Amino acid sequence: MPPPGTAFHELTVGQLANRSGVAVSALHFYERSGLISSSRTAGNQRRYARDVLRRVAFIRASQRVGIPLAQIRHALDQLPHERTPTREDWARLSGTWRSELDARIAQLQALRDQLTECIACGCLSLRTCHLTNPGDVLSREGPGARRLLDSTAELSH
Repeated sequence: MPPPGTAFHELTVGQLANRSGVAVSALHFYERSGLISSSRTAGNQRRYARDVLRRVAFIRASQRVGIPLAQIRHALDQLPHERTPTREDWARLSGTWRSELDARIAQLQALRDQLTECIACGCLSLRTCHLTNPGDVLSREGPGARRLLDSTAELSH
């Protein structure tokens, strides 16, 4: 039951944290980042509309699949503020990320397959490996993991 003087449809930051499983500090960060919003009581305490629970769940799910907070914020800005988002709203937003996630999944699968093959040879050295980087030819392309920088790069031997 909400504290006296609190509308039933509003949650305190502690209630939101408890219901969402997200730390109070993270909720404050989300609010500072423009991902969620609250109103204030006469005593300057935060109150969150109940639909913020769904927004927090969407934020957490999006973060788990690697969507940057800026993209999450842009997606949330597309949602209606006067009503609780519907299943169709969420499907539309998450659908915009499908091709990016598919590409990331393909890249991770290729990396997994390459690592399995490379580790099997026993040398564990990409600098001198005669299979994946003979003569350290990739160093001419610049620093860093060259094959990972281009998702279209051939990752197999």
